[in-house]
Amino acid sequence: MKRVKLNVLGISYSQTQSGAYALVLIEDKGERRIPIIIGGFEAQAIVIKLENLEPPRPLTHDLFKSFADQYNITLKEVFIYKLEEGVFYSSLLCTNGIKEYSIDSRTSDAVALALRFACPIFITEDILEKAGIIINPSEPSSSSVSGTDTLLEPEAAKYDAFSDEELYKMIDEAIKTEDYEKAASIRDELEKRKKS
Repeated sequence: MKRVKLNVLGISYSQTQSGAYALVLIEDKGERRIPIIIGGFEAQAIVIKLENLEPPRPLTHDLFKSFADQYNITLKEVFIYKLEEGVFYSSLLCTNGIKEYSIDSRTSDAVALALRFACPIFITEDILEKAGIIINPSEPSSSSVSGTDTLLEPEAAKYDAFSDEELYKMIDEAIKTEDYEKAASIRDELEKRKKS
């Protein structure tokens, strides 16, 4: 099974789920991106580390890192090994210098820990092929929550200039290219217009 290294591109507001965020991972030496919907707490834990901020008290992921350091446990890598019904499954490969252990983890927690341990994140080529998207560089974008890169546009302004007919064509195109997040975002805009 071929594995591909990923880097953390940043965090953006989720365009498909209110109150959620999108963690965006990008393949190392490539253009495919993996958006993963995560909760606010996990987004905060990731952004704090991306921005090198020091919270006044340790967050859960910082506590895990301190605990691991005290017992000479190192996180060697994070591996995203399965995608099922839109849910990504990850494992943590840990070692105490003598033995290696694989521990199941939510992907958002795994990424927050990978940032703290400065370890690599991997995904299978199969999952990257299924879930990876390429952002068209000609599309305008706004800055991410983390401020580390430009990611996804705010939902409200993204499709204002398009007619309903154009939006329906865009949905068809997004589905053909398997860009389901974009299709869902356009659908949400059309539903919003019907209500107003």
